[in-house]
Amino acid sequence: MVYTRPRWEKKVASLLSDRGIENYCPLNKVTRQWSDRRKLIEEPVFKGYVFVKVSEDVKWSVTTVNGVLNYIYWLGKPAIVREEEINTIRKFLHEFDQVEVNKNAINTDDKVRVMQGVLMNYEGMVIEVFGSRAVVRIESLDLNISAHFDKGNLEVI
Repeated sequence: MVYTRPRWEKKVASLLSDRGIENYCPLNKVTRQWSDRRKLIEEPVFKGYVFVKVSEDVKWSVTTVNGVLNYIYWLGKPAIVREEEINTIRKFLHEFDQVEVNKNAINTDDKVRVMQGVLMNYEGMVIEVFGSRAVVRIESLDLNISAHFDKGNLEVI
């Protein structure tokens, strides 16, 4: 799985195919409304990501493709997505339109850990959620500290 430049997913998939590199960029059919018309377009399901299947000897040539930033890493190694999971995504997209991908939802009263920033690794309780932000109460030293966090920087524990 590789990370691409923003809004380059389809272009990267095309460039990888031109080089003979097996790839998959799952696309979602979505109706978009402009001021003068409605149009059915295909947009990537996973923004900024393209799945690749390469052998070990050509693995690093993928990063030379224009628009590819790097591999996605998990535990210090390039992430591996099983073939069964890719097939499940394909079947799901074949059956459903207008699919949305959301990370784990954060709800009020969830216990969370801050993943980055000054308060990294502190744990607290979600007080309020609005949009992509959450208010988290961090109890420490018998004090309540409330702070606004981007939900992407919180992990439910």
